[in-house]
Amino acid sequence: MRLFALTGAGVSAESGLGTFRDKKREGIWARFDPIKLATPEAFARDPAAVQAFYDARRRNLLGAAPNGAHVALADLERALTAQGGELTLVTQNIDDLHERAGSQRVIHMHGELLKARCLRCAAVSPQRDDLGEASQCPACEAVGALRPHVVWFGETPLRMEEIGAALVSADRFVAIGTSGSVYPAAGFVAEARALGIRTCEINLEPSDNAHIFDERRYGKASEAVAAWAQEIIEAL
Repeated sequence: MRLFALTGAGVSAESGLGTFRDKKREGIWARFDPIKLATPEAFARDPAAVQAFYDARRRNLLGAAPNGAHVALADLERALTAQGGELTLVTQNIDDLHERAGSQRVIHMHGELLKARCLRCAAVSPQRDDLGEASQCPACEAVGALRPHVVWFGETPLRMEEIGAALVSADRFVAIGTSGSVYPAAGFVAEARALGIRTCEINLEPSDNAHIFDERRYGKASEAVAAWAQEIIEAL
């Protein structure tokens, strides 16, 4: 079995990392203006404010831990691999909780918070400390040229060709903890259905495109994902 899993902020919510959008308007973008904090223009206009926003999120991430949903997906990957199958895990999240739980094949389409990218030489390097004007690129040694290695509004998501190839070759598609409102990720389910791939949504509440899915499961990610993954493993 070749399984394509798309995860969003909802998979990490129980780890204390806030979602960006929810129907109660309590997500991150209901409290902060993304135009002022998550665009190339915002960074050019006020880099200190943008860096401070991501510094706070980075510190929050360093204090977080994977939850049962992350662990279940890592267990599922190992089980599929042992049977000659594969799990391609594409995440919209910029945290590293999938990796910390043990997942090996993770594609971060929106970048990674614990990495920085140099505006001078484009090198990507690990980053666990705050970023600022004194931060130095370890590759070219430029000072003050580092930005968070995340995809901002108006920028193109990463590794899209690789994602497209994995989706075309998948047998099953599952979206976990996604809002169904952010493209191109929100369009993956329609692509999967057009290819005849069975689709499943696992979420705390129905997403904006829930009606497109063949199967829908709702509940806490740590419980719903674990139950679904165990069913897949037992059926292998």
